[in-house]
Amino acid sequence: MIKKRKQYSPEFKAKVALSALRNEASVAELAVKFEVHPTMIGTWKRELIEGAAELFDKGQKTKRQHDTTVDELYRQIGQLKVENDFLSKGLGR
Repeated sequence: MIKKRKQYSPEFKAKVALSALRNEASVAELAVKFEVHPTMIGTWKRELIEGAAELFDKGQKTKRQHDTTVDELYRQIGQLKVENDFLSKGLGR
């Protein structure tokens, strides 16, 4: 029989990692409480710490993506306007 790896939801991982970060109990105690391997708790805790900065950078990324999209749309509008003018002049002759 092949065992499938258990998959945990992001909410569960965050809950466990925050508990570890707060030092509510030792990693071994948390592992027993949440029924996960202590190595998993360490991994999730590290990912939480490393990814925390992205939470605060979200607004900046969204603004940059928006600005990039707007610039691209303006470029396309300009190109279409030039093509339209060129075709209008060609048909008018």
